[in-house]
Amino acid sequence: MVYTIVVHLYANDSKDDIQKLKDKLLEASQVYSKDKETLSWFVMQDVNDARKFTIVERYLKESSQTYHLNNPYWKTFDPYVNPLLDEPMDLRRFNELDTTGTTAAAHYHEDARADTSVGTMFEDAV
Repeated sequence: MVYTIVVHLYANDSKDDIQKLKDKLLEASQVYSKDKETLSWFVMQDVNDARKFTIVERYLKESSQTYHLNNPYWKTFDPYVNPLLDEPMDLRRFNELDTTGTTAAAHYHEDARADTSVGTMFEDAV
């Protein structure tokens, strides 16, 4: 069962802090996506409020986050990010529901199965 962590972050009201947070999240995604048993590590910014960010971390199983927490980069993340935030991080933990036995069958549109980044999913859309 896929273990998922969703973290909401709210940056200080400073363009510099917002940009620093954005840059750090992009960097963290590149680092953490390579951790063993990490299925994906997505970072997002709200379309209406540039101060709002979300991280979605997907792991093979709950114990997989051990690799994430043992990554040396982890020790640098919170000390750098916390001063950039207006509110404490809002961290939530989930077990993804298994959809293999349903008509939904998977979490991805059939066009995205080969590319779960969905970067080219709607390439031919009008």
